Amino acid sequence: MVSMNTNMMDRFSEVFCLHLWRKNATFSISRHYKRFDVFVEAEANKAAKKYDNASIDFQVEFYKNEGLTPYSEAKLPITSDVPEGCVVIREHVPISNLFACLWYNEVDRFTSRDQISFSTVRDKIAAKTNWTVNMFLDCERRNFVVQKYHRDHIFLPPIPVSFIPPPPAPPLPLPPPPPALFRDTPRELPNEFSGARVVSSPVRRVTPRRSRRSGSRRHRKAVVVGEDIDSNHRKAVVVGGDIGSN
Repeated sequence: MVSMNTNMMDRFSEVFCLHLWRKNATFSISRHYKRFDVFVEAEANKAAKKYDNASIDFQVEFYKNEGLTPYSEAKLPITSDVPEGCVVIREHVPISNLFACLWYNEVDRFTSRDQISFSTVRDKIAAKTNWTVNMFLDCERRNFVVQKYHRDHIFLPPIPVSFIPPPPAPPLPLPPPPPALFRDTPRELPNEFSGARVVSSPVRRVTPRRSRRSGSRRHRKAVVVGEDIDSNHRKAVVVGGDIGSN
């Protein structure tokens, strides 16, 4: 089994012969290039923020209560407790299938950091059978597999960026001035007290009303000053002008 970010350089038959058949093993995996102890690996995962620190602490404490100890020479011929899991070489036999199944259960049970749970599953099976895992050097893995990139270089913690407030919104445009009510332009008048020039407000020009024609009909008040007893008609004297004619 090869990770998706690696390329095989040799033929599969050569890899199987070198790491399985010659070693009389059914499961081979390369050990970590730098770390050999599960406790050191857990602290490195916490420092790189690869998983929630509380979950990693809980998993390590659980394995510690089940008998997990730091790696030492007393565990030889086991050369490491931490694998480099980009390449897994195995035969599809019941014992190797059981190991893969139990290893996946631990990953699903605790954290996705499979390097922490590897040694616990391996030691439990080895305690009841004579089966063990063949772990070869990481430099040997690089002879037939080219790794394009490492997870440490991909999932780096984000660089903190100082908060920059957004620029203020542009001011709203001023409304257009109201239309002029008068056609007259304002006049500038001198100020006698300060010597400055003061602009007076426009004065509305009043258009004079047109006068009536001289020949228009006008009515005057008529006053009755006397009556003729013998006559049925009243005599009227016009004061101030004619009464008017049709």
